Amino acid sequence: MEKVIVFCLLCLAARAQPTLSGYGLQAVQVGFSPQNVAGHRAIRVVKDTAVKAVDEPTFVRLKDVVFHNGTIEVKLLSRLLKTASEADRGFIGVAFRISDTQSAFEGIYIRPTNGRADSQLRRNRSVQYFSFPDYKFDRLRTEAPGQYETYADMALNQWITMKIVVKGSQARLYLNQQPQPVLVVNDLKYGPDASGGIGLWVDVGTEGFFAGVKIHEN
Repeated sequence: MEKVIVFCLLCLAARAQPTLSGYGLQAVQVGFSPQNVAGHRAIRVVKDTAVKAVDEPTFVRLKDVVFHNGTIEVKLLSRLLKTASEADRGFIGVAFRISDTQSAFEGIYIRPTNGRADSQLRRNRSVQYFSFPDYKFDRLRTEAPGQYETYADMALNQWITMKIVVKGSQARLYLNQQPQPVLVVNDLKYGPDASGGIGLWVDVGTEGFFAGVKIHEN
């Protein structure tokens, strides 16, 4: 039976404790706070500066959510922090099937600065899949060039809807209600039976904003 959960992130962020339903927000190596941004009520998420490595568990976890198969839809916006380096891309996305200890998860994120870059190589790296901890972007890029990243039109400081459809070992990413996926991953590294939490993920140099989450569990 399909189960649909719609999260009011601002409502959860305003509470110190989870609601009676059990849902709440847990900061994992990030800081977050409520904020109004570009016409939407949202939560602002920034990576802890003490975490130097990339593609790490740096997210706001939706507490007491266990996700296996289904659809995750998130409305998000990315900006660069004033402290961002020239190599930072506004990294923002979703972690899913997160283990209880945050030691393993799948993730898909976008690099908004790449979407309209003059460099075609950078454009080709607008969207990224990775699997923590063993298959970060650099290993996947070396071992399977072009298979786990791709181009999509996007930019900083604009609301983008990410929809990730997960079934078994496959994940499909759709952007902004487009009918065709921009990325298809057919071999999620933790296999078809993995399940776990969902996190609102950011990386270095990013000021990330999330306006809402809808989860359809199959």
